[in-house]
Amino acid sequence: MSDTLPAIYLARHGETDWSLTGRHTGLSDIPLTERGQRNAARLGRRLENVTFAEVWASPLKRALHTAQLAGYAPRVQIDPDLVEWNYGRYEGLRTAEIHAENPGWELFKDGAPEGESVDEVAARADRVIARVRTVAGNVLLFSSGHFLRVLASRWINASAAIGSCLLLDTAALSILSY
Repeated sequence: MSDTLPAIYLARHGETDWSLTGRHTGLSDIPLTERGQRNAARLGRRLENVTFAEVWASPLKRALHTAQLAGYAPRVQIDPDLVEWNYGRYEGLRTAEIHAENPGWELFKDGAPEGESVDEVAARADRVIARVRTVAGNVLLFSSGHFLRVLASRWINASAAIGSCLLLDTAALSILSY
């Protein structure tokens, strides 16, 4: 990759029971399903020909286990800013359940009551981006879906709300560059 600009690889953790059922999984430390484990290992095979200067992960077990199964456990550095959105009162609920209480609610516009605001999550993403920009070479980040969508939005200097328009499935890989 010496002939190309460095890239930032965003790796979402593998499937969990809560991601499978559509529950908002912020700070709850839910383990990967068997399929999530298999997909995390496949993610590692997709990355085996890429050299990374740095590998960072959320401190949550689902992200760390994904990094381990992908073959990066010995190199991973834990970054607390990579943790998923704190959903507060909405932790563990499905969007339909939230809409029954608050019909107009949109995560990327309203944030989470008793959890994090959109601006707080965007500030964490901005801190990660600032650190990434100091690294000479590719960086691999293991985290969760909503946080990575905010990070991708902030990478292109867009509002965090743009994250609602992005899709990032479990054990998915997205690449950002300069």
